[in-house]
Amino acid sequence: MQKRMNKLSENLLDKFSMEFLRSQVLKNAYGNDDTVIAALDPRILIVWYLFFGLVPWFVDALPFLLGCFLLVMVTTLLARVAGLVLFLFGVGVFSQTGYLFLATLLFGGDASAIAPLLVLTLKVATISLASVTVFSGLDPDRLSNGLMWFGCPERLSFSISYAYRMLPMLMEEFQNVLLSYRLRGNPPAHETFMGKVRYLIYQIRIIMESFYPLMLNTAKRSRTTVEALELRGYRYAAANKSVKKIKLAALKVSYNDLLFLAVSFLWVAVSILFCALL
Repeated sequence: MQKRMNKLSENLLDKFSMEFLRSQVLKNAYGNDDTVIAALDPRILIVWYLFFGLVPWFVDALPFLLGCFLLVMVTTLLARVAGLVLFLFGVGVFSQTGYLFLATLLFGGDASAIAPLLVLTLKVATISLASVTVFSGLDPDRLSNGLMWFGCPERLSFSISYAYRMLPMLMEEFQNVLLSYRLRGNPPAHETFMGKVRYLIYQIRIIMESFYPLMLNTAKRSRTTVEALELRGYRYAAANKSVKKIKLAALKVSYNDLLFLAVSFLWVAVSILFCALL
């Protein structure tokens, strides 16, 4: 029995290794180019996200929030979001709601607090899933172009795109720093329970100590990238209207974009009508 438990814990640790986390993050940021959501125009997705990212905050009607949640849940499935991101979403949203419910009961509340907490949960879940849908379906270039079309400053749109591109480099550098610490360190024995506790504390301490060299090495690489952009005339291209026009010429609203907006609008209209009937 003990051997089976040890084997199970080792398998779980292998599943949640640094390489697994890296692959899940990169898959969510770069591996969804062939989905239905990724084929849509970035301007349509940004407008769609602004609606589902802002409107639920100002509405308390439960049928409307439930309808919006079901819609963004379907779009999340169409975007093929990485399983790790969905797992973290579920843990973050529903654990927070459970914590608030327990705190309400602890301080004299009753079951009547379930309805307000359900409204809050649907609001947070809808906005979170809308964010996950859009940003997993847009690669850095398309997101930057969509923001630029709406008049977003070039440097800001480029900064968002560059942050996306920094993800692989940042995670690779963190993995290298972490491995260097482990090679030079002397981890405590973790055969006993107290040894496992000390080993966990040791791993947390290594991760915390890895952040400073991670930021330093990443800053060095970023400086090299900025110098390369300057040599290629990035500042001139950012301020030139002809270059901007050429860059945005690939944006086109297709039939699928209009169909996506029409289905979303129809679903929201049905939810509003259902609220009015109630």
